[in-house]
Amino acid sequence: MTTSHLNGHVGGGEAGEGEELRGGVAQHREMAVDCPGELGSRTLPVRRSAQLERIRQHQEDLRRRREEDGKQVDLNTSLRLRKLSQNPRVGIDNPTFLSDHAHPPLGSQSTHTLLEVEELLLSLKQVQGCLSDSQSHNDIELVLSLLQKSDFQTALKIHNAVASRMHRPSPPYPHTHHAALLAQEVLLQAAHNKDGLELQHLLSGTHVQALLLAHDIIAEVEMQPEPLPLAGERGVVTQWGGETVKIVRLEKAQDVPLGATVRNDMESVVISRIVRGGAAERSGLLSEGDEILEINGIEIRGKDVNQVFDILADMHGVLTFVLIPSTQSKPPPVKETVVHVRAHFDYDPSDDPYVPCRELGLSFQKGDILHIISQTDPNWWQAYRDGDEENQPLAGLVPGKSFQQQREAMKQTIEEDKEPEKSGKLWCAKKNKRKRKKLLYNTHKNDDFDNEAILTYEEMALYHQPANRKRPIALIGPAGCGGAELRQRLLSSYPERFAGAVPHTTRSRREAEQNNRDYHFVSRQAFDAEQSAGKLIECGEFEKNMYGTSSDSVRQVINTGKICLLSLHTQSLKVLRSSDLKPYIIFIAPPSQERLRALLAKDNKNPKPEELRDIIERAREMEQSCGHVFDAAIVNQDLEKSFTELLRLINKLDTEPQWVPCSWLR
Repeated sequence: MTTSHLNGHVGGGEAGEGEELRGGVAQHREMAVDCPGELGSRTLPVRRSAQLERIRQHQEDLRRRREEDGKQVDLNTSLRLRKLSQNPRVGIDNPTFLSDHAHPPLGSQSTHTLLEVEELLLSLKQVQGCLSDSQSHNDIELVLSLLQKSDFQTALKIHNAVASRMHRPSPPYPHTHHAALLAQEVLLQAAHNKDGLELQHLLSGTHVQALLLAHDIIAEVEMQPEPLPLAGERGVVTQWGGETVKIVRLEKAQDVPLGATVRNDMESVVISRIVRGGAAERSGLLSEGDEILEINGIEIRGKDVNQVFDILADMHGVLTFVLIPSTQSKPPPVKETVVHVRAHFDYDPSDDPYVPCRELGLSFQKGDILHIISQTDPNWWQAYRDGDEENQPLAGLVPGKSFQQQREAMKQTIEEDKEPEKSGKLWCAKKNKRKRKKLLYNTHKNDDFDNEAILTYEEMALYHQPANRKRPIALIGPAGCGGAELRQRLLSSYPERFAGAVPHTTRSRREAEQNNRDYHFVSRQAFDAEQSAGKLIECGEFEKNMYGTSSDSVRQVINTGKICLLSLHTQSLKVLRSSDLKPYIIFIAPPSQERLRALLAKDNKNPKPEELRDIIERAREMEQSCGHVFDAAIVNQDLEKSFTELLRLINKLDTEPQWVPCSWLR
């Protein structure tokens, strides 16, 4: 079995071993066992009839064990116990299995067993879930309340402690490990009478001396105090069938998935990944690379991963694993810090042939906040979507940043190779023919929002705006979508709260215009200096005069305690976000074509169908190129409702912290 690589481990996809990323290396398939429905489509609910049958079988086994102790109640378990009982020190850290003092060896006639209240509580809860009448529910609830009382549990501990001392295995426990030394003392002190001489003769015999020496050797081993298990340790490493195995026991509740993926390696079933949030990760007993031999007495080696999934789908409660420990060197455990990122692309695991386990793939959309909790696998991070932590028990898999960049670069290279020659054809001339009226625009030759060729993730942090320093509000959207109208309505309705930035211009001041109120009237040289210094958020030329809005003008509004309202083109966002202004960007999107026509008709506008399509197309282009930096979006179906929603979003900045790029807070 081989694993595909792309500068590191990639993992297999459901497409099978025939899938290739680029180098033609085969991949393996991971299957999530006991995967919740929110993440995986193969989740099977526990059948109630099967659950009830297991409870009845468990009760019948307990009854039969008490009546016919020593008989083989369960063939697989008995075989395992017989192998392990060859060494009285070997066993699971569980008194219901093996304990050198608490239980007699297999086949003895003692019927004393140590009681485990956890198993009893779990069985009662399972029975309660299968009952329908209220009286039975009340009866079981009464028993549960009794078992959970501290006095009862204290008495149970005393019972188990006494039972473990009263019923020791046969032959009797040795009293000393220096019988040979005692025999020598007897020889030295033997009386000179007839009986003393006879005793001296017996103890001096070679066979008796050898017997006493053998007794002391065995007794010394038997009387050594057994080391106490470490806190939380429930795994035992032992020899079984000529192999070194690890036996672990963990409890899997119905509301806590196991959280592990397995893969086939020839005939072996190997744990491929431990997923955060599951019982496996919490217990710390299962490790990546461990081979599973048995689960609750069911042989696993030789089974397909889908069969293992079906087996574990019907298992709850205490699970006992027999494993061959991984031979891989394990790095020391490192507590990973949670990294919060904003996704700059859409991801659907159902369309990804390279996701190692599609059932655990986490889908997200551009702009979603992801909490990355593990980057142990650099190609496939484990993450939660913001707000889904309570409803999503297991972390999901998302592509790592470097892996996403590499495969998107490959995809772009392949698409470029397939692109037909277009020499001599101005295929984008139609877009260049668009006529603009008096609009401010960025004069940089590169119209791309970001120079980063492939957008992946941006690290984020929570930020609560200070009361005396309001974040500027930038409204983004094509002309005709209502952004300018919404901005003007805010300015006129709340002049004490909102204000616009005073723009710069190189034209001459007109009569009735006031410098620094209507415009900042500057020379062309001063304007060019502002632009060269990167202080102009937007700039453009109209009738041979330059116009622009500087970051200093926005800062002047902020220093007055007001909220600065900006209506910008997407080309201005890069300069705005790279400043220290911490803008809140709201995208004003157009509705459907018919609804847009109705809205424009209220302003006595009668656009042509191609003009409406042009507005919708420009909005789509804006969202596609810059949607990853929009903090919110409003579809302007109705101007009154859109104004109310806009005001709600702005008010929320005073009451709730917002996600902002970490670079803004450094």
